[in-house]
Amino acid sequence: MIELKGLDFAYGDRPVIQGASAIFKKGELWAIVGPNGSGKTTLLRLMGRLLSPARGTLFMDGKPYFQYGRREFARRLALLPQSRPTPAISVWDLVCHGRFPYLDLSRRLTRADTEAVRRAISSVGMEDYTARPLSELSGGERQRAYLALLLAQDTPCILLDEPTTYLDISSQFAIMETLRRMSGEGRCVAAVLHDLTLALRFCDGLCVLDGGRVAACGTPGEMVEAGILDRVFKIRCEAAGIPGEREYIIRPAEKGPKKL
Repeated sequence: MIELKGLDFAYGDRPVIQGASAIFKKGELWAIVGPNGSGKTTLLRLMGRLLSPARGTLFMDGKPYFQYGRREFARRLALLPQSRPTPAISVWDLVCHGRFPYLDLSRRLTRADTEAVRRAISSVGMEDYTARPLSELSGGERQRAYLALLLAQDTPCILLDEPTTYLDISSQFAIMETLRRMSGEGRCVAAVLHDLTLALRFCDGLCVLDGGRVAACGTPGEMVEAGILDRVFKIRCEAAGIPGEREYIIRPAEKGPKKL
């Protein structure tokens, strides 16, 4: 579990995160959503300990972040940023990097490490790509390789920034299904998402940011029923009324309906 209490952060004199408090539980998939410039990526970087808050405290499993050493933290939390280079290595070598927090100074994988890498690659269906260079993969294939890296790191908490950006709809669904499977295995998974459709369809909870503040946190149904998404995104969102289905109608505030 990751808990945020009263976080403040600014770039110079410009406040970006103000008084942010939220709880992300294990066994759940959370989406961090909000309009452009609302502080989503900054909040995720604070959660990943890439940035330090000016005020407030972050906890993981009840323990303050500052009490974790670097190696211990890397064994507890994995972060996949949106922007990253494409190294000139194979899928296998990339996924092996996920085991680095567990290796000694020799950086040699043990039999258990190698098996963990194999399981991670298999779990995302990349067995036939192990020798392929990352540069030869499609966007969706490359994203699956990075998900295997996270799985190989074997942490109880996983953070992702825009994991579905630039992917076709089939690849987006596949990535979200993988994230749901990760959370279903007992992990705490939180992802910054721009696409409200994906967030509403796949996620257990939404953390809605507005102007650097947490407007609300709750289930998709709670956020829709309370009108939080309508107010923050200037839209109209309502349940489609299909029994047993997580379907919502999203429409512009003053235009006709568009079902997503």
